[in-house]
Amino acid sequence: MDTTTATAQTSDQNTTSPEAGPAARPQPLYRPIHGRMLAGVAAGIAGYLGVDVTIVRIVLAVLTVVGGAGIPVYLAGWLLIPDEGAGQSIASDLIQSLSARSR
Repeated sequence: MDTTTATAQTSDQNTTSPEAGPAARPQPLYRPIHGRMLAGVAAGIAGYLGVDVTIVRIVLAVLTVVGGAGIPVYLAGWLLIPDEGAGQSIASDLIQSLSARSR
């Protein structure tokens, strides 16, 4: 009986490792104030995905050259991803101001 209890305790310890906690909760997506080139979209996406910002910039450049999709993706990111200190994105601020104006 002691061996099954010890086995159950070790399996419980393996599932509740401290490394599982931060990886389980998502990191917020925002455009950082520091480390940006234009609007910070590539730096924000890179920070969210946990990759180097150069990789994201190269992917956006390739998308722009190959089919032109990089420009709309970057503009959508600029409008939809909020700044680091802001609570809302540019698009949601615009929608709120338009809805307040129509009242």
